[in-house]
Amino acid sequence: MKLDILFINPASRTQAYQSLGADLAAIENPVWAGLLASFCRRRGLSVDILDAEVDQLGPQQVAERVRDVDPVLTAVVVYGHQPSASTQNMTAAGQVCSAIKRDDPSRKVILIGGHVAALPERSLREEDADFVAGGEGLHTLVELVAALKASSPHYEHVSGLWHRDDAGIRSTPDRPLVANLDEDIPDQAWDLLPMARYRAHNWHCLDGRPRQPYAAIYTTLGCPYHCSFCCIQAPFRTGERAAGLRESSNSYRYWSPDHVVRQIDLLVNRYGIRNIKIADEMFVLNRKHVLGICERLIERKYDLNIWAYARIDTVKDGMLDQLRAAGFTWLALGIEAGSERVRADVDKRFHQDQVFEVVQKIRAAGINVIGNYIFGLPEDDLESMQATLDLAVELNCEFANFYSAMAYPGSPLYAQAVREGAALPKAWSGYSQHSRDCLPLPTKHLPAREVLRFRDEAFQRYFTNLRYLEMVERRFGPAMAEHVRAMTRRTLPRDLNSDSRA
Repeated sequence: MKLDILFINPASRTQAYQSLGADLAAIENPVWAGLLASFCRRRGLSVDILDAEVDQLGPQQVAERVRDVDPVLTAVVVYGHQPSASTQNMTAAGQVCSAIKRDDPSRKVILIGGHVAALPERSLREEDADFVAGGEGLHTLVELVAALKASSPHYEHVSGLWHRDDAGIRSTPDRPLVANLDEDIPDQAWDLLPMARYRAHNWHCLDGRPRQPYAAIYTTLGCPYHCSFCCIQAPFRTGERAAGLRESSNSYRYWSPDHVVRQIDLLVNRYGIRNIKIADEMFVLNRKHVLGICERLIERKYDLNIWAYARIDTVKDGMLDQLRAAGFTWLALGIEAGSERVRADVDKRFHQDQVFEVVQKIRAAGINVIGNYIFGLPEDDLESMQATLDLAVELNCEFANFYSAMAYPGSPLYAQAVREGAALPKAWSGYSQHSRDCLPLPTKHLPAREVLRFRDEAFQRYFTNLRYLEMVERRFGPAMAEHVRAMTRRTLPRDLNSDSRA
């Protein structure tokens, strides 16, 4: 039988991370492609996944693989290591679409993912794809394959679809979001992925563990918060509207703790995986959900190395000891800025003393902290960015991510940037934090080039700081301190004069 859907995860690592992609960045299983494949397979479709990222296949090589498989529908999935990394992968996704259509113009291609859900009409106009999924795309794929297999395809009854006809670009209404995740998307299609080849981030294994194998899973979808720099809800918006949710409300759906731990059982027992990322935008949030997962993992006594996201104001008493006993060794905290004024402007409201208190509690529980900081938020100036760096240095977390503020499509900051005519990257790759053509937002007080320059200098200052290196050596050993020193010798070339609007 002819394959119904071939899911493509485009290769973006070299473009998005430059030299860091070779050995420092993670190589992550394509989570959303795995979930989509699982959903479609449960509805009787034959599916496969081509992970061009792990195989480092160029667009033409991907097109040749597609030709060999000859699916009814080719789905190019635009997602990254986290929701905000979707846009940076769009350049590679577009190149894959063009190569497939050059090879065979009659082949049917759909783009699906966070970026294209945020900009569905623009994506259809600009890219060599026949269709775009305007939402999360689960039902869209199943219904589209049925339409394509009909003797006379009609698309008006395919939910959440953007397509062309003789009159121009058309879109169809979406369906409400899938509600029962345990039943409808019970797993990722692990058997279709080369699980032994995925690799954890360098910092995730500072304790000296081998970085392979590795897996990322979701335990929830969506986030109830409204940070203005975040685009996580983009693929869920049309489904939220179809369900009658208020525009001011964000959906937040759960897999049950039993289901989550069954997935971890499979990863541990079938694939020998101990390094695990909980990919939820906000895992440490619902006490019942978090502790339910922890209790089940504690019973199993797996030697796990898990990391997950948390907020300063979601880490509550009674959680941390359970998290550590369950195998959570790292929590990533969205600290964002050293100025309460700057944080409040992007809907991140917590007091500075809370930051120190929570970081201290996490570390006292034996869990490492990776602090996430953003330079160039709308209210930032040189003084406030320096305050952010000073805060990071004082906290001296086991690792830190330094970001520049980006107007990611689907975020309130993007809508504001478009309204105000702010300079945006010429290419989608410019939304990558580590790309050569990276172009962050200007602030109300600083041009983009100054923000990026400050970010890169802040990275060097933090990771070459003697107090930080002494802490790493004390906690993880001399070899890991030398690893950090070697990391700081890998500078990123930047095009700092590329302040041009897309």
